[in-house]
Amino acid sequence: MTAVIPDITRETSLLHDYGVVISCDEVGRGALAGPVAVGAVAIDAVSVSSAVPDGLRDSKLVSEPRRPALAQRAKEWVNLSAVGWASAPEIDEFGIVPSLGLAAMRALNQLSEQHVSISNAVILLDGNHDYISPMTTTALTVLPVVKADRDCASAAAASVIAKVARDTLMIRLHDDEPHYYWSRNKGYGSAAHRGAIREHGLSVHHRASWTIRDVASLS
Repeated sequence: MTAVIPDITRETSLLHDYGVVISCDEVGRGALAGPVAVGAVAIDAVSVSSAVPDGLRDSKLVSEPRRPALAQRAKEWVNLSAVGWASAPEIDEFGIVPSLGLAAMRALNQLSEQHVSISNAVILLDGNHDYISPMTTTALTVLPVVKADRDCASAAAASVIAKVARDTLMIRLHDDEPHYYWSRNKGYGSAAHRGAIREHGLSVHHRASWTIRDVASLS
C-alpha cells in the first residue's frame, strides 16, 4: 500500500476563514514513563505558499535517525512552533486525557507569548476528541480531525517536532536511570522496560497509576 503523503489542502481551505491555523498532535500517550507532549505549530498564508518539507510524515512513519533533521526542516517551514508537557505525576493526578489538554494549553500559551492570536485561530487537532477546550475558559475554535497527522502537513510537522523533543528528553532521563533502557524504549512498555520495573520498582518518572497495573497484568 502506498503511504499517504500529507499536504496543505485542508489548511489552505481553513485559511480562507482564519488568519492562522494552529495544528496540534500528541506523543507519549501510551508510555509507562515520562511526560506526554503536545506539539503545536502555527501556519499562515506565507507558510502554505512554501513547499512542504520533503519527506514530512506523521512521526510514526519516519525512522528515528531521520526525525531530528526532519523536525528542524518542519520548524523552518511553519511560522512558529512549540511543545507543551504534562508530567507523569500530573497524569497520575488528573488522568491522561486532561493531561493532554494541559500539555496542549501549555504549547498554545507558548505560541501566544510569540504573538500568535490563539482566540482568532482555528486549532486543527489530530484525533476525534477535543481535549483542549475543557482545559481553558477562553473560547477557542478547535477542529478535531481523525488522521490529521497522516493527511495534513501542519499536523505531521507538529507530530515530528513533538516526537523529537520527547525522545530527546527520554534519552536524557536514561542517563539518570539507565536500568530502564529509556534511550531505546523512550518510556514505552518494552519487555526490557517491564522487566526492569519488576526488578527495580518505579522511578519518579513512571506513571504509577497505570504502570503498576500494566506490569501486574503480565506477571
